[in-house]
Amino acid sequence: MEDKKIKTIIVDDEHLARSLIADYVSKVPYLELLGTFKNAIEAMAFLQSHTIDLMFLDIQMPNLSGIEFVESMGSNKPMIVFTTAYSEYAIKGFELNAFDYLLKPVTFPRFLQTINKVGKQFELLTTSKGEVQHSLPVQNINTKNGSITIKADYKLYRIKFEDLLYMEGQKEYVAFHTSQKSILTLTSLKKLENDLPSEKFIRIHKSYIVNINAIETLEGNILGVNGVELPVGLSYRADLLKIFE
Repeated sequence: MEDKKIKTIIVDDEHLARSLIADYVSKVPYLELLGTFKNAIEAMAFLQSHTIDLMFLDIQMPNLSGIEFVESMGSNKPMIVFTTAYSEYAIKGFELNAFDYLLKPVTFPRFLQTINKVGKQFELLTTSKGEVQHSLPVQNINTKNGSITIKADYKLYRIKFEDLLYMEGQKEYVAFHTSQKSILTLTSLKKLENDLPSEKFIRIHKSYIVNINAIETLEGNILGVNGVELPVGLSYRADLLKIFE
């Protein structure tokens, strides 16, 4: 049986917003983007002949808002993730049993938090329907000659150690963050901790490994890495403090 992917669509009247979410979706191997739509009417027509699992839906759109679109669907709805620039819509979104709510501009780490929950829910739904729980495609990493090679989404990415800012554990996946992009692949932080040179990288939390040279500040249990604030786990703090000595 083929690995089952999460069938996804994006509905947003802003071209840049659609492109951003589509780019994020393309980075996650188990998401399959079936289409992007600039209004709810187009999406509604598509859904008459297609079945989807997940919809990223803008709220403020002309003619038919995202909230009105969801209200028209009845009980047989996909997982809905609202995307909007206005936080005041959050309560209404959750009243409609939205799966999550992303505030624009949506960052890739915040997107991954949502997708992590989506993947877990999808596994529960497919298992409860009697389907075989899908196994995700195997991806690999290799470290050699001062760089790391990441196999993800049918491509090979080569990143120099100095360009790699930090790595973030996301369930069975790890997101590799650079200043230019983020790459998601199937591996574990434990494997990375063993493979990466300890003089260049340090584990700071059960969910994070950082490039020592990218560390900027430490305030309490918050580490600043290239402008991003990351939590420091209590059991990792002593080793981290040695860097600042």
